[in-house]
Amino acid sequence: MTQTLINSRDMALRERASKVVPNGVWGHMATRAIGPGYPQFFAKSEGCRVWDVDGNEYIDFMCAWGPNILGYKQPDVDRAAIEQIGIGDIGNGPSERMVELAETLVDTIEYADWALFQKNGTDATTTCVTVARAATGKRKILIARGAYHGAVPWCSPSLIGVTAEDRTHLVLFDYNDIASLDEAVAQAGDDMAAIMMTAYRHDVNRDQEMPDEAFLRHARAVCDRTGAALILDDVRAGFRLDLRGSWARHGVKPDLGAYSKSIANGWPLAAVAGSRSMMEGASKIFVTGSFWYGSAAMAASLKTIEILRTTDALAHIEAMGQRFRDGLAEIAARHGYELSQTGPVQMPMVRFVGDQDLAIANSFCSAALRHGIYMHPRHNMFLCAAHQPADIDHALEAADAAMKETARTAR
Repeated sequence: MTQTLINSRDMALRERASKVVPNGVWGHMATRAIGPGYPQFFAKSEGCRVWDVDGNEYIDFMCAWGPNILGYKQPDVDRAAIEQIGIGDIGNGPSERMVELAETLVDTIEYADWALFQKNGTDATTTCVTVARAATGKRKILIARGAYHGAVPWCSPSLIGVTAEDRTHLVLFDYNDIASLDEAVAQAGDDMAAIMMTAYRHDVNRDQEMPDEAFLRHARAVCDRTGAALILDDVRAGFRLDLRGSWARHGVKPDLGAYSKSIANGWPLAAVAGSRSMMEGASKIFVTGSFWYGSAAMAASLKTIEILRTTDALAHIEAMGQRFRDGLAEIAARHGYELSQTGPVQMPMVRFVGDQDLAIANSFCSAALRHGIYMHPRHNMFLCAAHQPADIDHALEAADAAMKETARTAR
């Protein structure tokens, strides 16, 4: 059912924010970079639904840009965190939860012999780079062109405020291209500290690409031969695809892995997991943060991992993702469109074939908003365990109506 979106409070908040916050809202959550009609401010969330400040309700396919894996306000997770707050959260040192969580990660992630904790994905990827350099005594970090590893000068997708010196020791290669990787290795010479890659290719506004197993194995062999570290940036995909690590199904073990987003179901936490060979390097570096030892988020992570290990949540998310993908493909074909749906079904990237300027995607996603569905026209989306068959079917009905509107207006 179409809803007439009310946005008076949202607009008032944008105006207020613009006076005291640069651009009103910054970074990836700034809706001015998405498309028309998107609400900027939200009031509440529950399960797989969100409500903006004007009371408009949406079935959410962004899941807070990834952190929501079990469902917003998952009662067991929130109870664990709130109980820990009642005991103590931030103190002069860590609580017992830190040791318990490190033990749990070592027991869960197949390549992990130790863990360190942070608050954001960028904290974790940067810590991985620092550990690799400390462990190897070398400087060059090989990363794939277009890959996103965080938002600080060494890896930010924006060059504004970034100096050439910040990027001096980055060497680029093409994802899934063995010859390109070998060229980058040769360019790095005997100063290669690490090869760093995301779990799969999820660059913004392009088809996603799963890793080629031969490519991963080649990267592993290169690191074994040169003594460099193989780093898995699992910030976006970690735990959603495989609790053992997103490359476990390929039989490739990294030396270091960066985690954040879904590991505590929305409570602020990041982690680095590492192999024994990286432990000495990790013990030498100095990385820290005033809130990195917060016990509440660690308690939430412990409960999140327990639920993921003891239920069919991951299989359910995959099934719901497949249901959504199949339904969207059928709807698009019925309305004369061809979709490119790439990446894991749990983290879908949906694009209209031939839609170079995103006019169709923007029109469709804006129409979907009016029908109560929150999708994204140029970024991969996320599903969570709270999405049920009825939610997916309702979303597909809305997508059908939105596609019908798009077919009338975007051609």
